[in-house]
Amino acid sequence: MNFRKLLCITVAMTVALCSWSQTSEFSNWFKNRTLRIDYHRVGNAEMQSVRLVRYIAKNGQWAGSLTQLIDPINNGDYRVVVKDAESQKAIYSRTYGSLFSEYCGTDEGKTKMVTYEEVVQVPMPLKPVDIVMETRGKDQEFHSIGQFHFDPKKNKPERRAAHRAKRLQYKGNSNWKVDVVIVAQGYSKDPAKLKSDFERMKNVILSEEPFASRRDDFNIWGVEGDAGAHYGTLGADRYLMTDNLFQLHDLLDGVPFDHILILVNNDKYGGGGIYNFYAVSSTNKMADMVTPHELGHSIGGLADEYVDENLSYTEIYKGEFEPVEPNITSLKDFDSKWRDMLPDDTPIPTPPVKNLDKRDCGPLGVYEGAGYQSKGLYRPVTNCMMNHYAHFCPVCQKRLNEMFDLYVR
Repeated sequence: MNFRKLLCITVAMTVALCSWSQTSEFSNWFKNRTLRIDYHRVGNAEMQSVRLVRYIAKNGQWAGSLTQLIDPINNGDYRVVVKDAESQKAIYSRTYGSLFSEYCGTDEGKTKMVTYEEVVQVPMPLKPVDIVMETRGKDQEFHSIGQFHFDPKKNKPERRAAHRAKRLQYKGNSNWKVDVVIVAQGYSKDPAKLKSDFERMKNVILSEEPFASRRDDFNIWGVEGDAGAHYGTLGADRYLMTDNLFQLHDLLDGVPFDHILILVNNDKYGGGGIYNFYAVSSTNKMADMVTPHELGHSIGGLADEYVDENLSYTEIYKGEFEPVEPNITSLKDFDSKWRDMLPDDTPIPTPPVKNLDKRDCGPLGVYEGAGYQSKGLYRPVTNCMMNHYAHFCPVCQKRLNEMFDLYVR
């Protein structure tokens, strides 16, 4: 046997052994089932708390990874950490965002208390656990704001009726795939259009890089129902979102998913997306571009790179720290962003590129104007999917691929 062949076999055996070890770690702590946690987040920009509403034992298997248990991506405003109650060892974590964090960036959110429905899903624990709910503080670190205790012998989670989902693309076991479910709202009187729009959105999701090159890593599902999505969220007419998280997740019981795309059957332009929360798009003629953009938010945790200082939630990026999103920078800690991807002679900031086609990203650099603000925040390229609906730039593609790997490895 030649050395190259022996090396390949050795590497393959090492990867397989590592995967087996990590899967064994999962089975030490969890069943291959899902515990849904419904809770209320209550507060404003100055204070917040979480209040448990219910535990729900979902039908069907756990859709997430069996090996990537601790979240390696430092993104999102919130984190859920599952700890073994006896040892306090962290056995599962995920970071995410919510509408509440954007509400806190509005003028109203500075003082007025509100209550938002939120849902997190974790693997079903085999032993008593503490479910620690954390929020990112002004120091950019995560801090506990409360915890829920779950004992599988004492807590009896509620059940919901399982929903059947249409397979739009199936490439294998959900534990090793990125599962995206499309929730179609407003189609009760138009089943023919529903079928057509499911196919349209499947093709939209898989057509833009890096989704296109990774298309075999995706399962895509379709469900019809009322997700409660509406225009005018946080005072922005085009911001199409839902406050009804419990209702949304009731539609998805029995459906394996990692990410949610709500598709609203309406010709009016609109959409939205929040990291590890959900994405929304209307069926407007711009949906083929809006959808990848919103999935950039919900799957990649990418920031908006355009300038719009009239938005009601532009307080999000004010502060002394570097934004956590990978595709914008305040230059306070640029080494943590895309500096290592730049040619050595790149000027920082980078002068604007003139007369560039809107679909052309242009050269990688550090261009001022991002995160809704014209000054003080910078983006990687002139045009990007997170700016002018150009293609995803190299920085955004890198983060999306990292997120895909979180589900398939």
